[in-house]
Amino acid sequence: MKGKTKKLSVVSSILIVVSAILMVISLFFPWWQMIFFAPQYPEGLNIIVYPNKLEGQIDIVNGLNHYIGMDNFSEENFPELSYLAYLVGGLVILTLLTAVFRKKSILYGLIGVFVIGGLLGVIDLRQALHDFGTNLSPEAPIKIDPFVPPILGHNTVANFITNSVLGPGSYLLIGAFILLLIPLWKDRK
Repeated sequence: MKGKTKKLSVVSSILIVVSAILMVISLFFPWWQMIFFAPQYPEGLNIIVYPNKLEGQIDIVNGLNHYIGMDNFSEENFPELSYLAYLVGGLVILTLLTAVFRKKSILYGLIGVFVIGGLLGVIDLRQALHDFGTNLSPEAPIKIDPFVPPILGHNTVANFITNSVLGPGSYLLIGAFILLLIPLWKDRK
C-alpha cells in the first residue's frame, strides 16, 4: 500500500452523504429568530429568518421600530436571502463529490469551506444587526441610545426584551458539520 493514499471508508462516505441531506433539509426550516416581548405583546412578536425569506409579525415589528428610528426589516434589506440557498446547494454538491471521491484531502477542503462560510455568515449577520441598531434616525419620535441586538441571547430596549435564538435549520447545519468531522476521527491512522 506504499505510495497509495488510503481512501475514506464506505461508512465515512455514507456519513458525508447524510451530512449533505441534512444541509438540504435545513433549507426548509428557520435558521434564526428574534422574539420580542413587551407588556403589550406578552405572547411575543417574531422575526423568523429562513435561508431565503423572512416570516413573522414583521409589519408590527417595523411599525414599532419606526418610533425609535430603526430601518425596516425586509427581504430587500437582506440581499443574502436571494442567494444563500444557492450557496448551500453548492456546498451540498461539494459534499456529495467528497463522498464519491472519498479522499481525506477533499474532506479537509470541504470542512474549510464550511467553516469559512459559517464565519462569514455570522460576521454578516452581526454587521446587519449593528447597522440596524446604530443607524437610528435622528427624527425618530422616541430617542434611545444606539444598541446592537445580539446574535444569540437577549437584550432590553425600552420596554421590549428581545431574545435571539437559533432555528431548527441551524441545528441541522451543526449536525451536518459534525457528521463531516466524524470521518476524520474514524479514519485516522
